[in-house]
Amino acid sequence: MKTILRKATKQDLQGTLDLVNELALYEKAPQEVTVTLADYETDFDTNVFDILIAEQESQIVGIAFYYMAYSTWKGKMLYLEDFVVKEELRGHGIGKLLFKAYLEEAKKLNVSLAKWQVLDWNEPAINFYEKYNSTIEKEWFNGKILSKDFEGILELLK
Repeated sequence: MKTILRKATKQDLQGTLDLVNELALYEKAPQEVTVTLADYETDFDTNVFDILIAEQESQIVGIAFYYMAYSTWKGKMLYLEDFVVKEELRGHGIGKLLFKAYLEEAKKLNVSLAKWQVLDWNEPAINFYEKYNSTIEKEWFNGKILSKDFEGILELLK
C-alpha cells in the first residue's frame, strides 16, 4: 500500500488527536490526554505546532507532531512532541518515512538540534532511534508542572 507524506491541514486535526489518544493508550496513560480538538484548532491556526501526516488510501496512519524550540546551548531546535504510527502498521516503514521527513524539515529550517523524548521502557522506539545513530540521554530527568497546580505553587513561592 502506498504511503503519502504531507503537511497537515486543519481537517487532519481530529485524526491527529485520535492517534495521540492511541499513543496514550499504548503508554498506559489515556487519562493524561486533556487537550481538545478546539485547543488543537486554535493552536494550529496560530502556528504553535506543525504536523507531518502519513496517509494510506486517504486515511491518516501516522504523524510527526513538532514545533520550534530553543536551546540556550545549541540555538534553534525542532522538538518532536509526538511520533505515532497506527499500532497495526508499525514495522512497515511508515515510521522511517516520517522520521526522515521530520529530519528533512529540521535541515530545511536550519536548526542546530532535533530533539524528542522516549519512555525508558519503550524498547521498540529506543531501538528505532538508535538504529539511526540518535543519542538517547539517560542522565536527564524531565520536570513539569500542570496548569491546574500553578496557583498553589505560586503561593508556595511567595
